[in-house]
Order: sequence, then structure tokens, then C-alpha cells
Amino acid sequence: MQTPDGAPTEIDLSRPSAARVYDYFLGGAHNFEIDRQLAEQIAAMTPNLAATMRSGREFLRRAVRVLLDAGIDQFLDIGSGIPTVGNVHEVAQAANPQARIVYVDIDPVAVAHSHELLAGNERATAVLADLREPKLILDHARSSGLIDFDRPLGILLAGVVHFVPDADRPVDILATLRAAAAPGSYLVISHSTFEDQPQEMLDAQRLSARTATEITLRSRAEITGFFGDWTILEPGVVHMPLWRPESPSDVDEHPERFGAFGGVARHDRAVG
Repeated sequence: MQTPDGAPTEIDLSRPSAARVYDYFLGGAHNFEIDRQLAEQIAAMTPNLAATMRSGREFLRRAVRVLLDAGIDQFLDIGSGIPTVGNVHEVAQAANPQARIVYVDIDPVAVAHSHELLAGNERATAVLADLREPKLILDHARSSGLIDFDRPLGILLAGVVHFVPDADRPVDILATLRAAAAPGSYLVISHSTFEDQPQEMLDAQRLSARTATEITLRSRAEITGFFGDWTILEPGVVHMPLWRPESPSDVDEHPERFGAFGGVARHDRAVG
């Protein structure tokens, strides 16, 4: 059985989904009326939120290209969301047709549509899992046959860690993921923040409590801590448009208005 729009029947249509709200802001079609209603409320409070979503995708694409240039050819994209233009496998396999990608998301709609998009692509798959169960995610990635944890990989956490409340110990979750990665691996994180944000943005973020995945805003210092002892690449953990823009024109006068920090770190082999 399918719900309206062809989505799996296990979807709870009584609550909006963060992934489907995100899809709506990116101009996607994989969302329902309850998602659109919340999105419109948020948009009324923060008119630039769609631009913020796009900025997050652009940051992820730039980071993936940096990892590809560093020789990374396998990616674990956790919190991948509903497929949209410029997905990780499209960016990665355009540069390296042998690149392998495992997408992970908690939303059945995101995973179902990922399977549709990836039909016939033997080097990419999607699994349904919760970031709060990192060992299960690692098991899924291993069993997929696409990720070799004895080799460097890229772990992508774009716009997802802020859905994990402090009570669920995100520091420990990130430590588990980092511990599974071989030296030479990279970690990409973008995360919403309260720093430098106007009150209306903070108020809009609180509307996320209506979804099953409420957002926890964190400081730059807290977000930096998620990288552990890995080496953070230049320019550090910065407002997303400031992370290696492709041209000066990509950064406006107020990069902080996008409300999130982004950064990339490398797992260097210990000396001695």
C-alpha cells in the first residue's frame, strides 16, 4: 500500500517531517500538506530560510569535491534527506565513476525515493536508520558491501546532528563514528547555531518541535567539539558560505544570516 503521492504506508502523516519540510524549501515534490503548512509558517518568520537550505547543499557539494580531490572514493552520508539535484552520488560519480555512496536517513519517504533514484546504480544505496544508533548505521554500511572501513572514507553529517538532543549524547555518537574510520578519512559537519542570529530566526527554529526531530541550536565551540581530535581543515568551522567559496561573489555581506556553521576535518595517523 501507498499513501498519497506514492509514499510508504508506515509514514506518520499526523506530524510534519523535517526531511519533507527541507524538501519543500528546496523546491521538491516529496512532501505533504502538513509539511507545507509548517514550512509556510517558518517562511513567514524567516523569509531567507530557503536560501539557507540551498546554502547548506552548496556547502556539502563543495566539501565533497574537496574530499574527492584528496582521493576519497567512498562516502557515508548520514541524514541524507530526500533526493534533490546535486546529490552526493551525482557529484562524486561525475568526478569518479567508481565512487561508492551509502545514504542513511530516518525518514521512510527519503529512503523510498532514494531507492527509486538509485535504481540501477550498483555503487550507491540507501538505508533506513537513526543517527542515534551509530553502531547499527556502521553495520548497515558494512553489510551493503559498498563501504570498506579499512580504507579512508568521507563521513557526511550535513544538517543532521542538530536533530540530536544533548540527552542523546551526540558527542558519544560522533566518537563512535570517528572510531570506525581509518586514518586518512574525513568528517563533514554543518550544524545550525544560535550565534549571530536575530530573534525571529531563533523563534522559527523552535517550530521544529512540531516535527519528530526538534532542532538543538549549538555554539561554534560545541560544533567544533564534534570533530574530536581530527585535524580541522582551513578555514576552520565557519559560517557555511565562508567555507571555501568557489568565488568571492558567492559570499554576501552577511554570511551569518544563513544560521549554520560548517567544517571539515581529517583523521591523521597518530605519530609515535
